[in-house]
Amino acid sequence: MRSARVVTDVLQPRNVLVAGMTGIGAAAARDWTGVPWGLLGALCAGIVPAAYIQWERGRGTWGDRHVVDRTQRAPIFFVILGSLGLGTLVMLLGGAPTGILVAMLGLWATTIVLLAVNTAWKISVDSAVASAVVAMLAATHTAWWLAAYVLVVGVCWSRVALGYHSTAQTVAGASLGASSAAALLLV
Repeated sequence: MRSARVVTDVLQPRNVLVAGMTGIGAAAARDWTGVPWGLLGALCAGIVPAAYIQWERGRGTWGDRHVVDRTQRAPIFFVILGSLGLGTLVMLLGGAPTGILVAMLGLWATTIVLLAVNTAWKISVDSAVASAVVAMLAATHTAWWLAAYVLVVGVCWSRVALGYHSTAQTVAGASLGASSAAALLLV
């Protein structure tokens, strides 16, 4: 399952969010001036949570970045919500383009649902993030981004192949992620 490990490591949420939020920021501003806003979004949505997970791993709380025990995931979701909230506030005060603000709020709402579902059932965060980013890129750039759903399918496959999730958990995550782009279609 080396290929599944490569897919899940390369397309982990942090990496997907860094690339995707940068593109969403540029599209929201309609030029390169949105890139810093996208990078701020990537910092808040992907890098801060990944750093928190790494910190907890260093303390011995979790064995790896996957945090396979769903009962241990709540603190991560609260860190994400706080980071997204703070980033959104900075964006509001700084006059960020509407599209990146809506993307941040979409990720915030998705995280709320992930937290709620996770209390009873283990949903795939990796699948949700990959799907959300592809859907948001399609909503802010062009529908051609929907072709990148082949990568979302790859993420779902890798999570199942590695035994981290069931097919239903990855499909639910991907479906939730796609719904986060709905508000962008109205902007």
